[in-house]
Amino acid sequence: MARRCVVIGSGLGGLSCALVLAMNGYKVTVLEQGNQAGGCLQCFTRKGVKFETGMHFVGSAAEGEVLYKLLKYLGIESDIELQRLDPDGYEIISINGDRFPYASGVGPFIERMSSYFPSEKDNLANYWQCVKKVSKASSLNSFVSSGYAVDTEYQTRSIDEVISSIIKDPLLRDVLVGSLPLYTAERGRTPFSRHAFIMDFYNRSAFRIVGGSDCIANAIIRRIDSFGGEVLTKKRAVKIVCDSAKATGVLAEDGSLYEADVVISAIHPVRTLELVESKLIRPAFRERISNIRNTPAVFSLYLHFKKGRIPYMNHNFYSYKNCSPWDCHKYQPGEWPASYLYMHSCHTADPKFAECGTVLAFMSIEELARWSDTTIGRRGDEYMEFKAQKATALLHALESDFPGITSCIENYYTSTPLTYRDYTGTVDGSIYGVVQDITAGPAGRVPHKTKIPNLLLSGQNINSHGIMGVLVGTIVTCSELLSPEKIYKQMEEASR
Repeated sequence: MARRCVVIGSGLGGLSCALVLAMNGYKVTVLEQGNQAGGCLQCFTRKGVKFETGMHFVGSAAEGEVLYKLLKYLGIESDIELQRLDPDGYEIISINGDRFPYASGVGPFIERMSSYFPSEKDNLANYWQCVKKVSKASSLNSFVSSGYAVDTEYQTRSIDEVISSIIKDPLLRDVLVGSLPLYTAERGRTPFSRHAFIMDFYNRSAFRIVGGSDCIANAIIRRIDSFGGEVLTKKRAVKIVCDSAKATGVLAEDGSLYEADVVISAIHPVRTLELVESKLIRPAFRERISNIRNTPAVFSLYLHFKKGRIPYMNHNFYSYKNCSPWDCHKYQPGEWPASYLYMHSCHTADPKFAECGTVLAFMSIEELARWSDTTIGRRGDEYMEFKAQKATALLHALESDFPGITSCIENYYTSTPLTYRDYTGTVDGSIYGVVQDITAGPAGRVPHKTKIPNLLLSGQNINSHGIMGVLVGTIVTCSELLSPEKIYKQMEEASR
């Protein structure tokens, strides 16, 4: 009889784990507490316009590249249409009004950037040599079953320390970390390896998802269905049922019990431990996990443009006014927003005009303390006024970089870290979950295995966030059940 696996959470980590196991003969059931599956892949529609909530673009998805191979392994590469971002500048970093593009490919990146910083050309080459050294340490880049180790030096040295040792110009150092909101780095804390993986991932190729990020979730769910699995919404897990030796199932809020041979929790580890009463999980472990820091949160502004008024922007725009990319989450309320990230959604292939865009700015959960015990739709008029004031401030910042844009907006919508908290279950609405912190050492990491032998963890908190980080975590988690060698062999066969 097929082994039964119950997965808690239908974000990318939960769905991809369920699919990999379903492909290998497991009977899988995914339990999602909300009305819609997908986690950060979810989209919402207002007045006929679709907005993405979490995953806005992906990298290394050209044919033959690492993400393409992973999507092909999952059997969904043909179900997802991608729109390539501008190779001459897929990211634009604006610092005090000066704009610097990231060009795709190492050679073009160096040439374009050295046109602004001619004395740094050799140093830029050294920087990219270092980035490539680190990124190649990922076994997924070579599809060799050799573990997941990265050169220890770059796991224990911070981004700012490594870049400062290579690049002399302070402005160029800031430009190179200009896409920092993608990984919420902290000076002196975030390992250079995190920066290197992300820079390499998007520099190889960068794409938006035509029709929205929920296309990925829907494609995975169809594949799970095809293998006899099921993804159930409105099924909030309230307990991971255990006997003295193992987990035996998951109890849902409606009283349904889903028996299991294996349980995979793809929700935040703090939320997972709240579901477990077993003595196999020791108090010291609970305390360690509860004390792990989480990444900052963001305020989201969703813009619905008037038809035919805003040309489609085929790059992402990062704005820093009177500040460095570092520490923008440590603002004074009167100085908000210190920075923002502005992107368009790709509603159709090769769009001439944009239907909608998203603006993200770091927001401290402390600003929302008075509403911390409230739920979506029940936060009152004062909260709505707070959001309106923040939207006005963010629109003002956007207008200063894109004069006339506010006159082209039909409607806008907003969400705060509390919204994100309630939809995704992350602590304080953290955008990427658990931080990677070189000062925390092993105590700052979340293992994919627990002391309950058949309870495994997955999702963005286990390896890293983003589509690539989560899928790497999926491979790590599923390898416990299928063996790394088996998965790599299947990946190699799928990529032929």
